[in-house]
Amino acid sequence: MTTKSKSTKSAAKAKKSSKKSSKPARQGEAKKSTRSLMSIATSARSSVPERVAALAEAPLAVCESDDNLQSLLKVLRDKNEPSPVRLAALQSLQAASFSVVAFEAARGDYLATLREVAEDTDLELRQRVLGILARENDGFAQKKLLEGLKNPEKALLPPEKALQLLSYDVHAEAYAAAREIVSKPPSDIARREALRLLAADATAAPLFEKLLLDKSELAEIRQISASALQSLKPEKLQEHAREILLDSSEYDEIQATSLTALNQFGDDEAIAQDEALLKSVDRMSDKASTKVKQDARRFLSKFGK
Repeated sequence: MTTKSKSTKSAAKAKKSSKKSSKPARQGEAKKSTRSLMSIATSARSSVPERVAALAEAPLAVCESDDNLQSLLKVLRDKNEPSPVRLAALQSLQAASFSVVAFEAARGDYLATLREVAEDTDLELRQRVLGILARENDGFAQKKLLEGLKNPEKALLPPEKALQLLSYDVHAEAYAAAREIVSKPPSDIARREALRLLAADATAAPLFEKLLLDKSELAEIRQISASALQSLKPEKLQEHAREILLDSSEYDEIQATSLTALNQFGDDEAIAQDEALLKSVDRMSDKASTKVKQDARRFLSKFGK
């Protein structure tokens, strides 16, 4: 055998050996990297920016072992931890929870921790945690949010935010609480959110009809009411749409909704013969806001003007 042939075989063996040994080396490096990541993330000796950065890379590590998961849950629960670190731990756990199969065994501990943190003194953390639980249709979160609406002293969140979260899975009790806020609002924004929640309640149509016709109401409230009626009782909105379109002092947004209501659900023959209505809409096609102009032109196009 020539020297060149021996050399080639030796090189091949070395290459093969290198491939065999590199795989365990890479696995060892990955394990070391995960350990290092978790060490930084959970260590009070590391700076807050370092821990937040490590936690941003931690979702995969959470699914690798129960120890890693429990370590991050401990960080999240610990009220002595800096708020940015706890929020980063929550974000990492939430990202990990999207790996449904890998995370399933840990979901019970995760939800139990969220329920514990839902009553934390940190408002931002409470809000984030209750948002996650609300999207999970969690009964504990719904109960706490409703309690806060009925008794402000027990509220975990401002009423408007609680109403937003309750809208993920609305029950009759939430509708009752929303009605109470509409009649005795703690703030304008809470009243608006209560009306938005009630827009899914078929029995609230008379309330929205009353608000729509009340010209002393804020434009936004009347617009919410018009949109709600369009969804809940379109025939009721149609009953009032003609008068709204004939009234030059009406808000543009309400006129736009009224145009849509008549365009989609109105009596085509009656509208086509309604000269006063068509003249009023014709004026809108030239002088109203851009949105109303577009809707007015579509309306006139349909009815032969």
